[in-house]
Amino acid sequence: MDATFIKISPRNLFLVDALGAFLTASLLIFVLAQLESIFGVNKVILYYLALIAFLFSIYSLSCFIFFPKNWKVFLRIIAILNLAYCIVTGTLLILKSSISILGISYFIAEIIVVIILAIFELKMASKAS
Repeated sequence: MDATFIKISPRNLFLVDALGAFLTASLLIFVLAQLESIFGVNKVILYYLALIAFLFSIYSLSCFIFFPKNWKVFLRIIAILNLAYCIVTGTLLILKSSISILGISYFIAEIIVVIILAIFELKMASKAS
């Protein structure tokens, strides 16, 4: 994905990240955790993942609001954190034997979206002047 393909400012990319992380946290708490038997993931695990996503949302929203001069560093940080979140989620998929097909589908879709966003963030941070 080329940064010239999608026209978005670095500042607004932080907002996109914040909204996405908030959506993830909300889905984990208000959908997956409430339907634990359908998704097959323990509520405690979902709450921890939601907490991580919520903290990422606060970080990215803060970067959007205050937009630091050295924004490239902050964008790289959230991109790396997003990739780490994907590793944690992927590990959950591998280790959690009771996860259902619906749960696997949700987390694979989430991982794909987050990886695409992280790659876009890294490319923007490295190409910006």
